[in-house]
Amino acid sequence: MPVQTRQPRTQMLIGGEWIEAGGRSTFPTYDPATGKVLAELVEATPEDVDAAVRAATEAFGAWADLLPAARARLLLRVADLVEQHADELARLETTDQGQPLAISGGFSVPMVVNQFRYHAGWATKLTGITVDVSVPDVDYRTRREPLGVCGLITPWNFPLMLLSFKLAPALATGNTVVIKPAEQTSLTTIRLAELCLEAGIPAGVVNVVTGGGTVGKALVDHRGVAKISFTGSTEVGREIGAAAGRALKRVSLELGGKAPSVVAADADIDAAVAGNLMGGLLNSGQVCAAYTRFYVARPRAEEFVDKLAAGAGSQVLGHGLDSSTQLGPLVSAEQVSQVDRYVQIGRDEGATLVTGGSPADGDGFFYRPTVFTDVTDSMRIAREEIFGPVLSVIPYEDEDELDLVARANDTEYGLAAVIWSGDVKVANRLARRIRAGSVYINMPPLLDAAAAWGGVKASGLGRENGWDAIEAFTEVKSIWTAL
Repeated sequence: MPVQTRQPRTQMLIGGEWIEAGGRSTFPTYDPATGKVLAELVEATPEDVDAAVRAATEAFGAWADLLPAARARLLLRVADLVEQHADELARLETTDQGQPLAISGGFSVPMVVNQFRYHAGWATKLTGITVDVSVPDVDYRTRREPLGVCGLITPWNFPLMLLSFKLAPALATGNTVVIKPAEQTSLTTIRLAELCLEAGIPAGVVNVVTGGGTVGKALVDHRGVAKISFTGSTEVGREIGAAAGRALKRVSLELGGKAPSVVAADADIDAAVAGNLMGGLLNSGQVCAAYTRFYVARPRAEEFVDKLAAGAGSQVLGHGLDSSTQLGPLVSAEQVSQVDRYVQIGRDEGATLVTGGSPADGDGFFYRPTVFTDVTDSMRIAREEIFGPVLSVIPYEDEDELDLVARANDTEYGLAAVIWSGDVKVANRLARRIRAGSVYINMPPLLDAAAAWGGVKASGLGRENGWDAIEAFTEVKSIWTAL
């Protein structure tokens, strides 16, 4: 099995300087496939967070005033460097997070490249408007301007890719940033920051502070931060949203999900099974948009369950650097415990376990892909986000579309949903009525730098990617001129 050859950098980045631990506390990051410590990272102090915000503040004026074409060239240079170091970054992501190399190298890192190239294009295309106001002898126009210092707080499931959703548009629009990666998976964030410096992005424009929740809270509460962009749990997102509201600072939240997958009686069952396996087990189910509760028409339910269980049970578990691996580990021992607790809850509440249902033997944080049937809408495994490889099949009788939509919408979440049907009219009627930020028809959950991403209800506020990301990192200024 291939191994990492480059020792990962573990320091923080503040004002262009790499900060060693010195007298600060440190914390370990693990290879979740082996449970072994990969490195020790620095636990930032409140003074470190303050220093990072001050560095970003000092860098803001020159960066915001840089010619848009110059900013675009620097972002394109970052994209080129990520592409040149793609194999290194993918292996580092796999080793620190656990996702198979086919995901880190085939999906995550290419998405980072695409994000920087796509948003580099926007740097030269930010426009305002002119309006004929009903005031005599006045010229009125608007400018779209950067916000200032933005705090970017990223999760542990797709650390590098989801950072790029925030970092690329923030930089393209002239903001400076302080990044706080998840403590479980900080290594690729540090490496990307290093590549930003190598690309020529000025010192202080990109800063990284590492550590746990107290570091994130210090960043959220800092008066010098104009905006917080957070991806993570709904519980933490509520706290961040409340704090941002009290401070009257901008906030974007991409939070949890419990995506319904509707499988109609006329669906291509083989395609639905394949797509739901990908949508439900991608990254071992550690995906906020994971397909996790399947509403399957009763006449097709038995066939669907049999094929879904067979596919889930045949998944090859192993280290993500092993080319034969289909399913990697969960990110931590705590995550294994959480998944196992929900599986026991499912059993206790009367769901029928078809396959899986236990941690895998051996080292690392592995959990066997698990399928339940005879699940009801009220069961906790059908209502609460598990963030692991647990799939719940809920057979439904022939009922009208409005009843089915009501059941699919009966959740606090609204990030994603999917519909499997041979009737495009029915599928699109359902898609219009389901409350979710993204609805997929006859396909697994895909993403693109140009496509808006985000949720409704407890799945978040705001959107990432596309023009929506540009709006999220800018504000509109009105300029009035007497003629």
